[in-house]
Amino acid sequence: MTSTCSIAHRDVNGWDALVLESDRLRVTVLPEKGADIYELVDVASGVDVLFKAPWGLRPPGSPPRAEADGLEFIGNYEGGWQELLPNANDACAYDGVELPFHGEVALLPWETEVLDEREDAVGVRLSVRCRRLPFRLDRVMRLERGSADLVVEGTVTNEGASRLPFVWGQHLVVGPPFLEPGCRLELPAKSIVTADQVWEKTARLEPGQRSQWPYGLLRRGGTVDLREVPGPEAGSHDDLFVGDFSEGRATVTNSRLGLAFRLRWDEKVFPWVVLWQPYGGAIDPSLAGSYALAVEPWTSRHCLARAVDAGQATWLDAGESLSTTLVASVEPMFIEPSADV
Repeated sequence: MTSTCSIAHRDVNGWDALVLESDRLRVTVLPEKGADIYELVDVASGVDVLFKAPWGLRPPGSPPRAEADGLEFIGNYEGGWQELLPNANDACAYDGVELPFHGEVALLPWETEVLDEREDAVGVRLSVRCRRLPFRLDRVMRLERGSADLVVEGTVTNEGASRLPFVWGQHLVVGPPFLEPGCRLELPAKSIVTADQVWEKTARLEPGQRSQWPYGLLRRGGTVDLREVPGPEAGSHDDLFVGDFSEGRATVTNSRLGLAFRLRWDEKVFPWVVLWQPYGGAIDPSLAGSYALAVEPWTSRHCLARAVDAGQATWLDAGESLSTTLVASVEPMFIEPSADV
């Protein structure tokens, strides 16, 4: 275990990986692969909380997985934490511009700049420009000695000549060995929304529901407490949206390991959280075998075109920027979280 902070490079299946480390947390980023956050490791235990897809990380230059049926994001998805911009959810068109499923930035290489490299703190900036709509996204990531917090400062800038809308999401997914039966999810939310139709027949939640967190309506009748994480034997696969947050925070705890993953964000910027729950029931070839729990703050639960129609897109004037901060931490369960963002 290191007592100082550091920045290093290593190879991860052919990808150049940027590794930020403190005495509490190790974070591995793949700048050339959409700036994916590939690992989020509690240094003391060695536990990586982020999901690793069963098909693994493909080397650079590999064609997208055929099972993804043309969806480039899924075809190159390996788990971890991505950003979604300027679109999230279904592919759509805005003002004649076609936008792919889950947007552009996770599909592009990002530029990297070291901002701080001291024994007690490190910081890097990763930046990318969209190619279909004139947005720039900057992400500053910071670690400090003695802190279990990864501080992520994000800024979206409209570099175009006119006012433009976007949808912005954090595609953050936790998985084994941290995620297991008996884990618990805590959210200070009030509402649950599910899509009008189920995506897979293994869905356990009733489609088209508007219910009260944490009790989701089941297709077979009755309710389920969505705070309780089952094992893969549940054989279920659901997507749902959670909203009406009193504050932007989520906690996933593993009492057996004595570890807690915490995420904090500004609920005014990201009022919705996507909970992707493939609890052993992902059978479509594109995601088959996944066991995971996503905790994804989004600016809207709709793709960009639908968000514009519903008045739920975020707009920036020409030259205008929007900045916000998220904090992710992995720490022993008994440690109280620091002040909210």
